[in-house]
Amino acid sequence: MSDRMRGFEPVFDVNSRLLILGSFPSVKSRKVDFYYGNKQNRFWKILFGFFGEEVQESTAAKREFLLRRGIALWDVVAECEIVGSQDSTIRNYAAADIGRVLSAAPVEKIFLNGKTALAVFRKTFPEIGVPYECLPSTSPANTRCDENVWRRALAEVFPGRK
Repeated sequence: MSDRMRGFEPVFDVNSRLLILGSFPSVKSRKVDFYYGNKQNRFWKILFGFFGEEVQESTAAKREFLLRRGIALWDVVAECEIVGSQDSTIRNYAAADIGRVLSAAPVEKIFLNGKTALAVFRKTFPEIGVPYECLPSTSPANTRCDENVWRRALAEVFPGRK
């Protein structure tokens, strides 16, 4: 059975140069009320590691890290019906108002975390006007996630880092 769920508010400020869009929060993320709440998800390990920092556990520390590093974070699906955490069960969705971030921040690039995020993004924002790239999902369900692909993509946006 699916329930109608709402996603999280975006994290961004006037210095956000990169926008990372996931699909929709998992059950574990919804439980902790913040992005990538499943400790098996590689997202935070990859991001903090790229900048040579220790992964922080608190939501406040993660939010501060994102803003300090010029990264905006949101999900492309703002509201939907979903069964558990499975992207394949997302139905009757409302897309996030990506323009809200793009009009307030100098976003140079958009990363899409996985193929579901890419599919919804392309369908909803066919003429976004900002370069975007689909990266392997950091979900623990994606056993073929190559962290080096993320690192290379991050290095293009943040040259001079690892």
